[in-house]
Amino acid sequence: MLATFMEILDTSVANVSLPHIAKSLSVGVDQSTWVLTSYLLSNAIVLPLTGWFSTLFGRKRFYMACVVIFTVSSLLCGMAPSLPLLVFFRIIQGAGGGGLQPISQAILVDSFPRERRGMAMAVYGMGAVVAPTIGPTLGGWVTDTFSWRWIFLLNVPVGILSLVMTSFLIVDPLHIIRRTFKQGLKIDYIGLALLSVGLGFLQIVLDKGQRDNWFASRFIVWSTVVAIACLLGVLFWEFIVEDPVLDLRLLKDRNFAISTVAMYGLGAVIYSSTVLFPLLLQLLMGYSAERSGLILLPGGLTIILLLPLVGRLTGLVEPRWLVAGGFSVLAVGLIQLGRYSVGTSHLGPVADWMLSRAGVAFLFVPINVMAFHFLPKEKIGHATGLINLARNVGGSTAISLVTTMLERRSQFHQKQILARSLAPVQTNGFITQGLGAAPAMTPSQTTFFAHLQHQAMAFSFNDNFWLLAFLCVCVIPLMFAMKNTGRAKKPDLAVRQKASGIRPPAFEDLGE
Repeated sequence: MLATFMEILDTSVANVSLPHIAKSLSVGVDQSTWVLTSYLLSNAIVLPLTGWFSTLFGRKRFYMACVVIFTVSSLLCGMAPSLPLLVFFRIIQGAGGGGLQPISQAILVDSFPRERRGMAMAVYGMGAVVAPTIGPTLGGWVTDTFSWRWIFLLNVPVGILSLVMTSFLIVDPLHIIRRTFKQGLKIDYIGLALLSVGLGFLQIVLDKGQRDNWFASRFIVWSTVVAIACLLGVLFWEFIVEDPVLDLRLLKDRNFAISTVAMYGLGAVIYSSTVLFPLLLQLLMGYSAERSGLILLPGGLTIILLLPLVGRLTGLVEPRWLVAGGFSVLAVGLIQLGRYSVGTSHLGPVADWMLSRAGVAFLFVPINVMAFHFLPKEKIGHATGLINLARNVGGSTAISLVTTMLERRSQFHQKQILARSLAPVQTNGFITQGLGAAPAMTPSQTTFFAHLQHQAMAFSFNDNFWLLAFLCVCVIPLMFAMKNTGRAKKPDLAVRQKASGIRPPAFEDLGE
């Protein structure tokens, strides 16, 4: 959880620090955004390759290498003297961080029997789900209190601690060792190239699309063509090659395929709502950036408090019903957030945000439990890479969608409000205050235009939150198509002995 929390935090912790980075390195704010996109780009490429790399090098060796790369590159990011070097080190950091999430989950699945995976995933989920929530808050506080460089330097002691604990506590399972050293592995150069180029250009399109007015830009058009061509090539090639770098055959398992779709939806809602909610607080309610970040904390605390309960319930209730309930609660919270107007009380959003995060707490753990239930152990590494890629791509696409909609729907609502213009009413108000008809026009138009923009933006936020709620509702019917995983059974004697630390001889060889 330590390494995962550190890695996920770095996807959002630098967001609020971009102006400080730009000023410190004497570049424009638009140029400083490459600090974010470069990290996401390399991270997205490595995520689905983790199972393949684990088989090639060994899971523990690859995991520790990722922690070392991430920690060293974090140190270099904190010491970078220029923007090109900072972007270069962020690319290396993203590559190292890409393997941390899926390998952590694969280790958990192999380390715990099925009846204890729910609680294990709940503890892990505290890092995976809370990190993107508190990232902007922590990044803003560290930047204001110390320097933007410390948002990277703080990773160094955490990375060292993770390395020490991993070296003493983690061992490779037998199926990884046997596959690596006895059967060998061919390198899928074509699949690796197609996947890297396809995901790279997809991330560029999602990150730069709105800024370049989407398909009005020839660069975005050609990037889209390259991304689609390469990703379609991956779909074809990976099904026919013997040792694919991305094992898409896993999607033949119904539970894993549906869980991947559900994780895509969860990633889309978590990341996009975390972008929308602080903007709503600042633009509609006048909160400062720091205060709006603090408002996110009760939601993170809600997740932390509920995750142990969810882990326990996963062993008592079918996970698919927990997922259906979680998406339902999340949808209700988003609908509540989509009902605000300019004059809304400042207390309501806190409670509704906590309600939505309560729904999130009931999703991460059950989705992962369902995804890996019927998969063989030797496929877990590939599966964790795929499902984490789905979550990250869901977040990227949803962020691009909501930021585009926020601007486009605001323009739409401005036109709708102008159709029933309030300008004569505003002008009459200023005339009654003692101004003549002609002098009254200037303050009237200024006030009306400010009110127009504010109200149109409020309607635009409503549309976005309603869209995210609709996405949650669309995922719920998929739970009825899941295969029943059943309730957790009472562990047998051998499993109870392992859990208590009493191991019979050659326990790892059982069932091999």
